[in-house]
Amino acid sequence: MAKEFNVPPVVFPSGGNPDQQRRLPTAPFQPPRPSIPFMSFDVGSAAAASTSFSAPQFGGNPAGLGPGFEDEPPLLEELGINTRQIWSKTVSILNPFRVNSQLHEDGDLSGPFLFLMSFGLFQLLAGKLHFGIVLGWVTMASLFLYVVFNMLAGRNGNLDMYRCFSLIGYCMLPMVILSATALFLPQGGVVIFAMAGLFVIWSTRICARLLVELASYGDEHRGLIAYACFLIYTLFSLLVIF
Repeated sequence: MAKEFNVPPVVFPSGGNPDQQRRLPTAPFQPPRPSIPFMSFDVGSAAAASTSFSAPQFGGNPAGLGPGFEDEPPLLEELGINTRQIWSKTVSILNPFRVNSQLHEDGDLSGPFLFLMSFGLFQLLAGKLHFGIVLGWVTMASLFLYVVFNMLAGRNGNLDMYRCFSLIGYCMLPMVILSATALFLPQGGVVIFAMAGLFVIWSTRICARLLVELASYGDEHRGLIAYACFLIYTLFSLLVIF
């Protein structure tokens, strides 16, 4: 015979169904979610603001902050290279009987540097690397001619080193032509010696005339100045011959 146990009934304090009183557990250490207020966004004002923005203008500068690209000088002029002046001086040297000395009153180094690099390039095509020798000889030749002229002119001499280097460099144009012509001539022949003598006289005549006409008190010593120029360009012709 089974024994019966008296179990007291379970009484809930709030009453009702015990399934309705059960709550879901919350995750531990879960911070409360803050309430974010709703922010309205006006599409019309944003479109108006985007259309009011204009792209920068590169052709001019209406704001007045400086000159535009159209008003800027060319790059060669900013570097001090005047191509028209170099061309005019080159054309004047090509005619040894009509040399315009007024074109050479303002000395520059762009044309001489171009002729010296051309001379070295033609020598390189002939198998001779003479870039350093050419630049060194031109520097020493300018210093030599500057000292000789000012010693002859005395205190009244007005030849500066800058103009002297410019004149010697521009008068290197016949030597450049000789260096280019020597590429098609046999080395050590009579023809190249005759052409070298002709081009040396050409450079000497032009350089001596420009020095006498541009510098003061040089007309009295024209022969000595021409002899100094002859020695300078003879050295450069020897580079071409040998």
